[in-house]
Amino acid sequence: MSTTPIIDSDQAVSQRYAGAAQQREAALCCPVQYDTKLLEVIPDEVIERDYGCGDPTPFVRIGDTVLDLGSGGGKLCFISAQMVGPEGRVIGVDCNPEMLHLARKHAPTVAERIGYANVEFRNGMIQDLQLDLDQLATILAAQPASDLHSYHALRHATERIRSEHPLLENDSVDCILSNCVLNLVRLSDRRPLFAEMFRVLRPGGRVAISDIVSDESVPESLKKDPNLWSGCISGAFREDEFLNAFADAGFHGIEIVKRQAEPWQTVEGIEFRSLTVMAYKGKQGPCLERNQAVIYRGPFSKVNDDDGHTYHRGERMAVCDKTFRLLQSEPYAEMFDAVEPRETIPLDDAEPFACRGNARRHPRQSKGLDYDATTEAPSDCGDDCC
Repeated sequence: MSTTPIIDSDQAVSQRYAGAAQQREAALCCPVQYDTKLLEVIPDEVIERDYGCGDPTPFVRIGDTVLDLGSGGGKLCFISAQMVGPEGRVIGVDCNPEMLHLARKHAPTVAERIGYANVEFRNGMIQDLQLDLDQLATILAAQPASDLHSYHALRHATERIRSEHPLLENDSVDCILSNCVLNLVRLSDRRPLFAEMFRVLRPGGRVAISDIVSDESVPESLKKDPNLWSGCISGAFREDEFLNAFADAGFHGIEIVKRQAEPWQTVEGIEFRSLTVMAYKGKQGPCLERNQAVIYRGPFSKVNDDDGHTYHRGERMAVCDKTFRLLQSEPYAEMFDAVEPRETIPLDDAEPFACRGNARRHPRQSKGLDYDATTEAPSDCGDDCC
């Protein structure tokens, strides 16, 4: 009878990355090019212990509050710290003690080199961004869970942490980053993982996630291999399912912004490659009629959004106020022309809009039925003449 211990995916990830925090493991690296100027202030030990498959940092903006999920040794956080500037803030979340120690050790050095301190590292699981594991560790040290009574007390304590002192508040982050970490989360925790990302992101905020995906479904035999799982292989999302997970969580504007042409690795004929995805939060809310329309510019004859709206090229499509404003912001702004009504309907007077339909908007609905203006071309339009 075999005496080899059975290691689950969480144990395999924890053990492998604990070792990788002490000594570089090349098998966890997928070649990535970063802005070399932003690397100059980061200690070599952090760069050498960095493991990722993409660079989501180009989507960080000055003044952002940034959250890095699975921040490891802190490389993305230290890059982001320079991009957001002294008015911004960066939060790294990881649950691996060795990686957290590495990141926290070098944070003061980076702060001294850039001239300000705007990075902090928090101990937590990315699928449960309410539970502060440092707070939980303090409670466990004082009251170890040794029987059913103490176990129930511990459960109450964890719920109290989540409600009274959550690791991250609702709607508190402008931009979420992650680099080759989501695929390490066990399958049963993935829906909560995406729900937590959505919870902490502010309306109008965005996520930029780089991860390893597969072109086929990964069979159970590979998923049970702890070495392949901890190596960011067998836990990979299938490419289409990865995108669907964002939509299911309520995100919109979901877009592949970078896809590795050649696979990083191929296992049993299944290709595994790096993918970077952008998505946004902010389409929630009531649908109100304010006589607005949008015109899709092309190049396709028509497009459908995630809510089933169809936009025909060159045609005035009736939209609710929420969708009207959404399509004037990223990532849609260059795709649509906005048609405002001549007479604005106050929000308090707006009636519900039937957003399930795909109605055209007659120009008179926006201009007014009694609109009867006649204009002449300007006599001197200079360089702007037709």
